[in-house]
Amino acid sequence: MAIPQLTPSLLQQNSELPTLILGPSLGTSSLHLWGPAVPYLKDHFQLVAWDLPGHGASSPSTEAFSMAELAQGVITMIAALRTDGVIAPGAKLYYAGVSIGGATALQLAHDHAGVFDALSVVCSAAKIGTPKGWNERAELVASAGTPTMVVGSAQRWFAPGFIEKDAVTSTNLLHNLQDADRFSYAHACGALAGFDLREQLPELRDPLLVINGAQDQVCPPADAEFIAQHAQNAGFAIIDTVAHLAPAEDPQATAALLADFFSAN
Repeated sequence: MAIPQLTPSLLQQNSELPTLILGPSLGTSSLHLWGPAVPYLKDHFQLVAWDLPGHGASSPSTEAFSMAELAQGVITMIAALRTDGVIAPGAKLYYAGVSIGGATALQLAHDHAGVFDALSVVCSAAKIGTPKGWNERAELVASAGTPTMVVGSAQRWFAPGFIEKDAVTSTNLLHNLQDADRFSYAHACGALAGFDLREQLPELRDPLLVINGAQDQVCPPADAEFIAQHAQNAGFAIIDTVAHLAPAEDPQATAALLADFFSAN
């Protein structure tokens, strides 16, 4: 097991604004996942996105990693951004992540309390799926490649009719999945197999906003409510129009919720 090296992408640079770190969903690049929301976020935040190992801008992982190690990778990345002057000293720092990126938000709040002024867990849960399911998926993808996931992901990721409504966004995201390194994808599945923070939620003190899609079959609205009920300082919101990739499916609604929440913290 090893802390993965994560590559950031500066989607909007303005060090005079608070910095918002944007986390990915499994199989996507943050550029295509969060890109549609950038026009609605750029006046409020400096935007820095990170990619999972073997996805988007990040190099493939050579060893398995846990969710705790993935969260530490985010912290290491932020330290480098501070050293390089991208994040100004004393600047407000926020985090929002989708699916595995949202699970990372909970892990960050648990392992690194106080680093962020507030965090948002988007289309995620304190436990996603089952260890057996993730381990089986990891084995399949490691042997047969990420294209085996495309059909199922197209069904899970998007609300009915979205692919027809926005072919460019959906096609870009599905191409991200096809292009992802299969072993890195399998490592991320292994991390999710071991992820379960349900019993630790009462320990979380950082302000949290949990956003889920009303049509999300992977992490349904009940998962958002569960986090909000058990974490100390958490609220939740449901977006009726989306399934599992809220920033891509309804970027305006997602950005509005994030801007309102972070501006209050």
